[in-house]
Amino acid sequence: MRMCSIGSGSSGNCVFAGASSANLLIDVGLSCKRTVQGLNTLGLDISEIDAILLTHEHSDHIAGLRVISKKYGIPIYATRGTMEGVMLTPGADEIDRSLFRVVEPDTEFMINDVRAVPVRIDHDTREPVAFRIEEYGKKAAVITDLGTWSEYTVDAMSGLNTIFVEANHDLRMLECGRYPYILKKRIMSEKGHLSNDDSGAFLSRLLNDDIQAVMLAHLSKENNLPEIAYESVRSGITLSDTKYEGDDFPISVCPRDTLSRIVEW
Repeated sequence: MRMCSIGSGSSGNCVFAGASSANLLIDVGLSCKRTVQGLNTLGLDISEIDAILLTHEHSDHIAGLRVISKKYGIPIYATRGTMEGVMLTPGADEIDRSLFRVVEPDTEFMINDVRAVPVRIDHDTREPVAFRIEEYGKKAAVITDLGTWSEYTVDAMSGLNTIFVEANHDLRMLECGRYPYILKKRIMSEKGHLSNDDSGAFLSRLLNDDIQAVMLAHLSKENNLPEIAYESVRSGITLSDTKYEGDDFPISVCPRDTLSRIVEW
């Protein structure tokens, strides 16, 4: 399996997941042009993508959907709530509804030999999910845009090899920053985004001996820095009750505007 973030942050999110039987895009929040360029850098043509998996309908996760769907007709997998939310966005009437495949949270579905499971998350959209994917025992997940995590989330995401997980903001930077109070309150709410500290605590529950990579994703441009996110998560793991240290695993930060490192296993 091969995975790479093509772009990550409030300006657009898209993760490529390539398995031996299927190539997937998890969210298409970048322009069609940037998405195609990113795939080309990976040695792929967008015609090789078998499916788009949508986590939710916010623009930074679907901005490229209208053009990509019109030009390439790629099947779109989303919960019913997300599909309905997408169809209420500007220009959505140009999206062919027959491309949608409705999926249910906690109910696995197959794309060739790839097993995918939508996992319920808390975010301020209609029916948001994270995605866990697996092929031939290789397991990965993209877990962003959640305001909190629970034992349900930990159980649903156990045994992963590669984890793309949100580390959205440094709490001190957010509290002292220029965002209006109502926006700060939304980000810090249980339907907002995970802070660096929350991300470290969550990861400390997911780590196992078979972890290949931890990728920190969806960093805020205004309220975080890559080095702060990395150190906060690394330290949080080390100081947690887990048997692991923060340096036991390769932790990387997904760039906002360029490809992340490619994880292969």
